[in-house]
Amino acid sequence: MHVNTMAEMAMNGETPEVLFWVGCAGSFDQRAQKITKAFAGILSRVGIKYAILGKEEACTGDPARRAGNEFLFQMMAYQNIQVLNGYGIQKIVTACPHCFNTLKNEYPELGGHYEVIHHTVLLQQLIDEGRIKMKEEGSFKGKKIVYHDSCYLGRANDIYEAPRKVLEALDAELVEMKRCRSNGLCCGAGGAQMFKEDEPGNKRINIERTDEALVTGASFIASACPFCNTMLSDGVKNREQESGVSVLDIAEMIEASMA
Repeated sequence: MHVNTMAEMAMNGETPEVLFWVGCAGSFDQRAQKITKAFAGILSRVGIKYAILGKEEACTGDPARRAGNEFLFQMMAYQNIQVLNGYGIQKIVTACPHCFNTLKNEYPELGGHYEVIHHTVLLQQLIDEGRIKMKEEGSFKGKKIVYHDSCYLGRANDIYEAPRKVLEALDAELVEMKRCRSNGLCCGAGGAQMFKEDEPGNKRINIERTDEALVTGASFIASACPFCNTMLSDGVKNREQESGVSVLDIAEMIEASMA
């Protein structure tokens, strides 16, 4: 799969419509790499001119700031802002709500001003514009799908409708968990919890959330965040439900259903 880097584009005197911010999970995590490929595939198929930073992209610093290391966060942020401003980036799309929240809400105070959109919002726009066409008999037609709200997408940025609208385009039956939208339950990975040991308790948060999803009887759990995807996949494995329930990112579901 050939994806242009900003360096290559700048060398040819070109500018992309949008910069695809891949993020650490999307770059290094084997499961999340599939989400990255699916989303990049969609961008290519609809003819959006995009680029990635490649080796020039560093972590946004979100886990460092959430874990309390403000110095490290600012160091990472300034490095990224220097690179982004150097290329004159205006618009950024990312498949990670953590990167999305940090780039959109926390970089401006350090001099990084960009239009930042989450991949579900872009997918909804492309569907509304008729640029993404769905197969008549898609693989999710009539199937039961439950969507899990990512904290950084939902409560932090008030994005509840876009992911659901995108899933509705799959012609499936969209069901909700008891705790959803602004009352949704965290998957257990946010706030740098992904990178630390569990605190004492009688049940892991991701197991609690997976149980809520399994109760709905859905055969697909849709997420819009690589962290949520990992936590819910682990939950499904823990409950030995892998044969009947799949955890997929919205981008993967759309790519599989495109005409």
